[in-house]
Amino acid sequence: MTSPDAVSAVPVTSPDAVAATPPEIDVAAEARELVAGMLARPWGQVSASPYETGRVVSLAPWLAGHAARVDFLIAAQRADGSWGPPGYALVPTLSAVEALLAELRRETPRVDRELLAKVAARGLEAARDCSLPAASLPDMPAIELIVPSLLSLIGGHLDAGTPGLGGEGPGPARPEPPAGMGDAKLAAVRAWLASGAAVPQKLVHALEVAGREAVAPSAVVPTPMPGGMAAVGASPAASAAWLAASGSGVASGSGVGVGGAVSLSGAGSGAGSVVPYGRGGPAAEETAVRRYLEAVAASCGGPVPCALPITVFERGWALSWLRRAGVPVDVPPELAASLRDGLGPDGTATGPGLPADADTTSVALYALALLGEPREPEGLWPFETETHFCTWRGEEGTSLTTNAHVLDAFGSYVRRDGGGPRHADVVARLAAWIRDRQEADGSWRDRWHVSPYYATACCAIALHEFGGEESADAVDRAAAWVLGGQRPDGSWGRWEGTAEETAYALQTLLLTGSARRDREAVGRGYRRLLEIRDRDAPPLWVDKDLYLPVVIVRAAVLGALHLARSELRHLPEPDSR
Repeated sequence: MTSPDAVSAVPVTSPDAVAATPPEIDVAAEARELVAGMLARPWGQVSASPYETGRVVSLAPWLAGHAARVDFLIAAQRADGSWGPPGYALVPTLSAVEALLAELRRETPRVDRELLAKVAARGLEAARDCSLPAASLPDMPAIELIVPSLLSLIGGHLDAGTPGLGGEGPGPARPEPPAGMGDAKLAAVRAWLASGAAVPQKLVHALEVAGREAVAPSAVVPTPMPGGMAAVGASPAASAAWLAASGSGVASGSGVGVGGAVSLSGAGSGAGSVVPYGRGGPAAEETAVRRYLEAVAASCGGPVPCALPITVFERGWALSWLRRAGVPVDVPPELAASLRDGLGPDGTATGPGLPADADTTSVALYALALLGEPREPEGLWPFETETHFCTWRGEEGTSLTTNAHVLDAFGSYVRRDGGGPRHADVVARLAAWIRDRQEADGSWRDRWHVSPYYATACCAIALHEFGGEESADAVDRAAAWVLGGQRPDGSWGRWEGTAEETAYALQTLLLTGSARRDREAVGRGYRRLLEIRDRDAPPLWVDKDLYLPVVIVRAAVLGALHLARSELRHLPEPDSR
């Protein structure tokens, strides 16, 4: 017997279209499985990063799963010799190349030396080809520090002579830095760290750029976690760099490797107690950071993501997509508690050692509101500026999607509890700020996701819900842009049609009341989403490298399927006269 929420063949335009519709799925059952999975894997699920994996290969060859990480880098190389999609290839390509050169120079590399040399040589050539002027590089965290740091390391390998790349003498020409990008900012950061001065939290996430000489005397302190672990900036690369600078990042770890005994159940989710290092001193810190690295490697099978854990981030976004779409799923109280417990007057952070940010805070607040637990958004006030909300204090640049999520949080609070004049002012001010930044074609674009379909969904849906009549034209223009971007096969996507971007496009149409403008487009998108929903998804989210938050994207897809099925059943058939 099929669940009432099973997605089945919905008449769209013709009997032939119905016959071509893929088999039904039970959205409610899959949503229940997804929610249970968030409890079973409390650190979250994130795709492996070529950039981050390369840094761990270079900095922590002693860590269990090293050969798997090298194999991952080799397998992830694209046909043109690069790593990463066009426009976003420079950082992962430089990291992978540096890691492979470091492996080549080791006495006993874990992979065939000839293969390593071949892959590294192709990567070097690609790195020289994929460099863009600094002004044209994507807005990615710490890119202005990461690129010169990696270029320096690669140059050192090549100058020293790398087996298979020029014999014992100087190797091939090193890649040139992007035009307009120097190393003055990196030098200043290294000097600041070496001075022992207090370090901004946002910098710690990319601590690996600093080098051992700067990290060793720095004031960076790992963040304690449950399970006797500690992370540096919620980053495997930053944690490996800190451990390497401590002088004890060697194979004398706690002995837990891939498939080992470190359990992530409850870790990072608010369960268990976080015990300070106390009298253990530096040795206890080093052991705790090693345990974190071992746990990450074990959970991911060797290759590592840019950030882990992402507990609140994953749960807030996933539950928001499901509940906003009306997917009927019960949410265990532990999930709501993990969102609620992390909130405070200064907001909440994505992971241990990261700064609190307005994006994660606002989505957690909005998810709680959808779960029937509205809260005064006090944790967002520290991020308020004269015109908008910054993602974190000291942010260079602005984020439209962060402000759309802040609008969701304040708008839902005002709608449910009335709020005060200050709350109402934020809603009106942010709605106008977002409207003013809409592209001429009707879309929005943002720094935290490469696809305009994500930014457009976030902004258009928030404006429709909370932006008032003044936002109606902006929402209509956004819907028209989405309809105009549908591919012949019914999907949507920046580079190719993807399930994730198709889900955002459908949600934009369905949650803004725009689906009635083109029933056929919704039907074609719905059928195509059923077809591609289980295909491998590309990483489209922006950190130091592009990444895929697996559960969040899955929740968006399930929400879109539920909405489309419901809407198509209630929309009238097009008039054929």
